[in-house]
Amino acid sequence: MRAGPNRRRAHGFTMLELIIALAIVAILAAYAVPSYRSHMARGYRIDAAAAVYRAAQYVEANAFAGLTTLPSGLDQSPQFGTAIYRLRLLPGDESNGGYAVEATAVDTGPMRDDACGAYVLDATGARSNRFVSKDGALNTDDCWHTR
Repeated sequence: MRAGPNRRRAHGFTMLELIIALAIVAILAAYAVPSYRSHMARGYRIDAAAAVYRAAQYVEANAFAGLTTLPSGLDQSPQFGTAIYRLRLLPGDESNGGYAVEATAVDTGPMRDDACGAYVLDATGARSNRFVSKDGALNTDDCWHTR
């Protein structure tokens, strides 16, 4: 059956239009997904650094209590819910001013393969990283924004 002059032709997408739309979506996704992941990782690191400062404040407030571990709630980041980082109190000596708090990524969490490693804050206010770098090219100041 042929469409006559008074019959309307069905409107829809051609195959070429669909391929072009899919290509545009693929290109956008190729840029958006890595950007999203890096922003999420940065947010997790910021939350872990804030948790380290909260824990250090707690240790300072209870300096004479002889703390060896952090209480529940201060021992993880985020403070409530599923832990992404675990915090622990490191033993004190003269080099770190009496204590240090370390945030390490949980082995089963989204930051387990993070090249930035662990964030450490000691009683003197010195911040540092503990990480394993394969090529040594990582600038950890960019990871934790410690400067």
